[in-house]
Amino acid sequence: MLAPPRTVVRREAGLYALEQALQRRGFQRVAGADEAGRGACAGPLVAAAAILPEGRRGEIPGLADSKLLTAAARERVYDQVVDKALAWSVTIIPPAEVDSRGLHVCNLAAMRRALASLTVRPEYVLTDGFPVDGLGVPGLAVWKGDRVAACVAAASVLAKVTRDRLMVELDARFPDYGFAVHKGYITDEHSAALLRHGPCAEHRFSYANVAAASGRGNRPPRARRPAERPADTIPSLFDSSVTEPLLLREATEGTVGVASGEQPQPSPSVGEDEAMEGEKR
Repeated sequence: MLAPPRTVVRREAGLYALEQALQRRGFQRVAGADEAGRGACAGPLVAAAAILPEGRRGEIPGLADSKLLTAAARERVYDQVVDKALAWSVTIIPPAEVDSRGLHVCNLAAMRRALASLTVRPEYVLTDGFPVDGLGVPGLAVWKGDRVAACVAAASVLAKVTRDRLMVELDARFPDYGFAVHKGYITDEHSAALLRHGPCAEHRFSYANVAAASGRGNRPPRARRPAERPADTIPSLFDSSVTEPLLLREATEGTVGVASGEQPQPSPSVGEDEAMEGEKR
């Protein structure tokens, strides 16, 4: 029996070519998933998933990898994705969970939760960079998928805009760190504020630079977060007593929540006891 011919999709074919190729093979509903905040040392990890309509109905002017767009352009594209998507969802992982479970485990769990929360079941899944198992449908991890596949780019914008809005809220609660400007990534200004004020409750204590600034660098990564957080008198955006972050309760089309319910697993070294990549988004 002859195997079906391979489908070759060239990068220069455009942002929608990969999904169109999959749709020609019978996978009509293609979901994309991506995250924002992996390289930050403060604030949440946010993952999103999106399914765009087929054909011209799914084309979104200006859609691109969220890192390549200005803040204003991201907001415009965000509104269009929310308006046009067949389904979309966003998942929030608070800093304390990143500390307790590890960055990579949380990254995969967040994308898995975002995909599982879609109100339309995908027939195929494209994820940015990392393969995600346990989805019940075929999928493919695409290197720099937010620059290759429209649905992944849409998820990238959803995650980035959501996280940026959360960081602006955190800036109002913790004004000493400049979260509204650098969004929790490692910049010279952020590093100086960490040394001057020490970390706040929304920093990731499993990260080497935060641990050093807190004086807990000699403790195991998951034991660095203080039992009594420095800002316990200030309500957190990620209160574990609620199922949705306070800022995002007005969301209607998508679903927003904190990923939980999976047993902690050992995580790779990335994000723990290492300086982060200092990505600026």
